[in-house]
Amino acid sequence: MDASNYVRFVAALLFVLALIGFATWLAKRFGMGGRVNAVKRGERRLQIIEALTVDAKHRALLIRRDNTEHLVLLGPTTDLVIESGIEAPKGAAKSGTGNSTGPEEITR
Repeated sequence: MDASNYVRFVAALLFVLALIGFATWLAKRFGMGGRVNAVKRGERRLQIIEALTVDAKHRALLIRRDNTEHLVLLGPTTDLVIESGIEAPKGAAKSGTGNSTGPEEITR
């Protein structure tokens, strides 16, 4: 291989990386980036307390909103609320107890 092949390879690599960057910018620009408005840590109202993989296609989530918890089953085509209006344990809303470090974004 001579030097011109190496130059063509580097130019093609840079072109592909530029295309990937442009596609990423387009996705973010037109709302496909999944960006969530920033909320201060103390003001968050929504938390995922626990997540459990039921099988290869389904996840069970325990979600806390304000002082109420909801058990939700997520699947590839449907989402199902199994139980709603579960009262959170006393002191859990202020102390932030649970397995999660904070709110989690669920993307599909």
